[in-house]
Amino acid sequence: MLSLVGGYLRSGVHELQVAATLTAGAFRALFVWPPNRRDILEQMDILGAGSLGIVALTGLFAGMAMGLQFTVELSVFGAKGYLGKMVTVSIIREMGPVLTALMVAGRVCSGIASELGSMKIGRQVDAVRVMGLDPVAKLVMPRMLAVVVMLPVLTLLSDALAIVGGYGVGRLVGQIDPTTYWSAVDQGLTVENLVGGIVKPFVFAVIIGAVGCTSGLLSSGGTRGVGRATTQAVVKASICILITNFVVGYAVMKALGWA
Repeated sequence: MLSLVGGYLRSGVHELQVAATLTAGAFRALFVWPPNRRDILEQMDILGAGSLGIVALTGLFAGMAMGLQFTVELSVFGAKGYLGKMVTVSIIREMGPVLTALMVAGRVCSGIASELGSMKIGRQVDAVRVMGLDPVAKLVMPRMLAVVVMLPVLTLLSDALAIVGGYGVGRLVGQIDPTTYWSAVDQGLTVENLVGGIVKPFVFAVIIGAVGCTSGLLSSGGTRGVGRATTQAVVKASICILITNFVVGYAVMKALGWA
């Protein structure tokens, strides 16, 4: 039992070291190696634009669900006028960044892990080295940069659709006055609330890129190993996002003097 736990710990520490090395190498490659714009734009299209549909649906229905629950509860206290602010604050601070990151992790992290894992099994990574290129600059950096650029944009889209969805349900179920709702939304769009909503997507993007690339480049055991690495990449990224969400949220609240 102890040997099994020790094995898991050693494996976890090794993966953490590799992830940190790849992350540092990817950002260093931005200044050492001239970025290939075609590779970066291609990854932004695959990883970012390809996730628009699922992110839009997630944000819209998350906002609708929150609008429904808040409308019912606030009606009990005669405080339906606060619906817009409650939906806005909840979405911007927590639900928007987390749900968007989880959806993107499920699609993007698995795609990165399977693609890089297949390249490693097929010795294409070794071929990159033979050509005199840095695999981190050629394979890792464009993918990580694409996620870092696109995830905040997708989060903003998700937040906007969630607020609109909350308004639609509030208007339909609770007969919320449009002026009251959007005035409350404006009250929730404070600098303090926006800080956490802006910081979190960048942190989550680094996690998604690092976990996906690490899982792919460490995969072994043929096609079965690639499938296993793909599944584990999604699970690891999701867990890291949830843990990091609390840590970053607490740090932001501490910095703002709220905790």
